Amino acid sequence: MPAVRTDLMTDAQRYISRLRLTGFRNYPSAALDLDHRHVVLTGENGAGKTNLIEAISLLAPGRGLRRAGFDTLGTVGGDGLWAVAASIETAFGPVDIGTGASADASGRRVRINGANARAVEEMSEHVRILWLTPSMDGLFTGPASERRRFLDRLVTALHPGHSSTVSDFEKAMRQRNRLLEDNGDAAWLSAIEAQMAELATAIYFARADSLAHLQALMEKSVADTGFPAALLAITPMMEGDIPATASGLEAALAGLWRDARGLDRAAGRTTLGPHRIDLDVTHAPKSMPAGLCSTGEQKALLIGLVLIHARLVSTMTGITPILLLDEIAAHLDPVRRGALFDALEKLGTQCWMTGTDPVLFAALGDRAQAFSVHSGVVRPVG
Repeated sequence: MPAVRTDLMTDAQRYISRLRLTGFRNYPSAALDLDHRHVVLTGENGAGKTNLIEAISLLAPGRGLRRAGFDTLGTVGGDGLWAVAASIETAFGPVDIGTGASADASGRRVRINGANARAVEEMSEHVRILWLTPSMDGLFTGPASERRRFLDRLVTALHPGHSSTVSDFEKAMRQRNRLLEDNGDAAWLSAIEAQMAELATAIYFARADSLAHLQALMEKSVADTGFPAALLAITPMMEGDIPATASGLEAALAGLWRDARGLDRAAGRTTLGPHRIDLDVTHAPKSMPAGLCSTGEQKALLIGLVLIHARLVSTMTGITPILLLDEIAAHLDPVRRGALFDALEKLGTQCWMTGTDPVLFAALGDRAQAFSVHSGVVRPVG
């Protein structure tokens, strides 16, 4: 077991010292014992590198970096049961977190220090996880739904209950859509629209507050990362000014949905609300929409955004997030790779990085511990 360096850690810092997988993806079992340094996983495509960091992403609320159903995570040919267990080192001592499928329950269960958690959000009291994957490379040119999901993940890292609020809103909205289709009772519609308005207001203010803090920190310290700054904005949720108070916004939204029932019935959907907004990102130095930038510029913007968000999470929550960067170095030139590695050091976190070629991570030197991955088997390098 690696020595715990609580004497050197700040209150905000966290790192994984032990990781155990059972029946997860292509890992019938796997065990890693680690120290505080970054972790580099190298191996051929399909070896299981992304599966391993996907397991770590399940130490956060939600469905992980692939958004896979929990019933699909077990090993092929197995009984469908899977488990992920990690020891998180903190300045206050280790915390053991486990999550996995259960034969007698849907979804997944979470245990913290041996006790069942009442909600998955309890994991966020001890560890925060952020990630960047190749599937996000098209974020700025893809559909608005992907940018909303990305925004909501940023917000959830600051406010763990946000993802549940978004889920509850979508469930209520589906109820409204069905009622409209069936020409349901007006009083029942009003009740559901009031519920939607309360949830939508919480979503709006959480997004706006998080983005304002992120933009302020971006302007203050993005130069330290070596990546370009971004200008961030949310497209309008409704015409005119947004009411400044929660009660005012709730009333305005409920009124708009009431007046739009005929339109929404004809459209077969709710045409206005937080589910329709987009995240606007601009390359600040070039004053150019991110979607019009080159592929390399978009990648640099995204990395800079994630790094600044990690700093914000550390500042606002008192927990420096663990980063998962899948295939991060393949499309970065040596200068950008060096800037990334230096920025990770300044952040003071444990970062897990994957790649096919160990040479891409040579500049990390002894700042990282390296493992090779082959057909679901993980071995230390060196």
